[in-house]
Amino acid sequence: MASFEEQLTALEQVVERLERGELPLDESVRLFEEGMRLSEACKKQLEDAEGRIQVLVERGSRMVVADLEVELEEDEDEE
Repeated sequence: MASFEEQLTALEQVVERLERGELPLDESVRLFEEGMRLSEACKKQLEDAEGRIQVLVERGSRMVVADLEVELEEDEDEE
């Protein structure tokens, strides 16, 4: 699997090519599909990293490691 940075760079290149608007429709659609795949891969890697984040919490004179608690926002439609 490519690193997050490699996938992000590839995604940026896809976006740049699409923004130029010089490609035939078929190539634009293919690049859009590739961009969506790269975007989802980057999102998944970020979510995986977020799940592993730990925060150092100072307790007394020593440092201990604690899991970071993340609150997910609910969609307004679900309320």
